Amino acid sequence: MTAPVFLAEEGALDGARAVLRGPEGRHAATVRRISAGETVHLVDGAGTRARCTVAEVGKDTVVCEVLERGTDPEPAPRITVVQALPKGDRGELAVEVMTEAGVDRIVPWAAERCVTRWKPERAEKALAKWRAAAREAAKQSRRSRVPEVTAPAGTARVAELLGEAALGAVLHEEAAERLSALPLPDRLAGPGGEAVLVVGPEGGVSPAELSAFDAAGAVRVLLGPTVLRTSTAGVAALSVLQARCGRW
Repeated sequence: MTAPVFLAEEGALDGARAVLRGPEGRHAATVRRISAGETVHLVDGAGTRARCTVAEVGKDTVVCEVLERGTDPEPAPRITVVQALPKGDRGELAVEVMTEAGVDRIVPWAAERCVTRWKPERAEKALAKWRAAAREAAKQSRRSRVPEVTAPAGTARVAELLGEAALGAVLHEEAAERLSALPLPDRLAGPGGEAVLVVGPEGGVSPAELSAFDAAGAVRVLLGPTVLRTSTAGVAALSVLQARCGRW
C-alpha cells in the first residue's frame, strides 16, 4: 500500500523535521489516524516532496522525521485551462478531474453565456471551493505541485492569455480541425512553452468572444463528434494535449 500524501506549509520541509499543523495536521491525526512509526509523504505544493517517518502524533499536529527529500521537475510545456463557470458543484468537479489529469493552472472565466455568476459577495467563497478542490485532488493523485487557481478572468484577460501562449486553442463544436491532429508549434517545446485551452459554457462561446479570441491568434479546435459538458470537456482536451506533447 502506498504511503499517504499530506500537504505541508511553505518552508516546512526545509529541515530534518517537518510538522503538520492546523486542519492538515488534524486530518492526518484524527481522520486518517496516522500513528508513530508510519511512513508518509509530505509535499509543499510547489514541487518539493519528502518521504518521512512519523515521530509524534498530537491532537492536531503530526511531527515527522525527513528521510529523503527532492524536487520534482516542472512539467513542460505548462498547460492552462480557462474554464467557463459551470452550474452548481460542477465547477469543483471540473477542477478535481483536471487536477488529477495534471493541469498546471485553472482560470475561472465569467463567459457571456454562463448561467452561473459569481456575485461579488460570493466570489471569494466560490473561488475558495475551487482552490480547496485542487488541493485535495492534488493530494489524492499524489502530486507535489498544486495547480494554481487564479482569480476570475473576463474575456479581455482570456484573450491576453491566448495571445501570450505558444499555443492558444478554443474548444468549439463547429471547428474544422481536431485537437488530436492540430500541428503543435515548435516554441511550445521551448523554454517557457505554454498551452492555453479555453472551455466555454453550456450555451457556447458567443460570437463576440470568438472574435476576440481569433484576434488574439487562438485556433478553434474540435474534440470529437460528440458535444461534452463544460465540466468534462476540459479534462478530455487536457488528456489529448498531454499525450500529444509528451507529458503522458
